This record gives sequence, structure tokens and C-alpha cells, in this order.
Amino acid sequence: MTNKIPQFQDNPHLTQLFSNETLEKIFPSDRTNDFFEALLGDASEGAYDIRLIYQGIKDNHLYFAFQLTERPDKCLVCSVTYGLPKVFERHRVIDTNNVVQQIQEKLSDAQVTSWELGATLPVEKSLHLVPLIITLNQAL
Repeated sequence: MTNKIPQFQDNPHLTQLFSNETLEKIFPSDRTNDFFEALLGDASEGAYDIRLIYQGIKDNHLYFAFQLTERPDKCLVCSVTYGLPKVFERHRVIDTNNVVQQIQEKLSDAQVTSWELGATLPVEKSLHLVPLIITLNQAL
């Protein structure tokens, strides 16, 4: 089940700009429970935790991902994770538009022209990624 995650260009400025601390502010970890409360009516029914991660840059695209990590005594693989890009695109708790807007606010040299969520990537049994690809008006 292991898929190789694409490698992107490293940019120390962007890595520092999109630190784990900054991404936690953009997409707080407690949003996972809010998501499952809204989706399933009970946060404890959620099979995974959601975290926003920065992966890198290539040309004029920034690569982030919603990282799904299996919760103890739950089954990430058993969950319906393949339809998540469409759910994350529209769900008010995930609020991907707001996530992208906050990322835009951190960028001084470029403007976001579009964004998309890619297909769910199973990295391993207990870890999946939902890619968030942000297109900029210029390369950084």
C-alpha cells in the first residue's frame, strides 16, 4: 500500500514561513473534532486526526496536504477517505477557502490564482494525504 510521495523543491524561506506552528494556527488540530462532530454527530467516531502540512514548491505551485493519521483503536483504511477531497473542498469546518486565504496572507511576493485538492494518497495503512495544490501567479 505504500506510495512514494513526490519530492518538491526545498525553499528555506518558505519552510520557515510555513512552519508547523504557523500551520497549526491556519488549521488548528481541534478542527478535526469539530469536523467529525458535524459529519458524524460524535467527534469520538472519527477514525483519524487531520493536520495541515507543507511539502514544498515546484515552479509556481505550492504543495500542502491535509495529513490524515489513524487514531488509536480506529481504522483509517476502513474509512471512506477517497471521497474526502470533494468533502474537504466544501465542508464549512475544514474551510479550505479560508486555509488558502491565510496562506495567501503569508506570501508577500506572489498571488494565489487557484487551488485544488488532489486525490487521497495512501502513504501507509495508518497515514493518508489529501494534497492541496496552490497555483501562484509567479514562481518564488
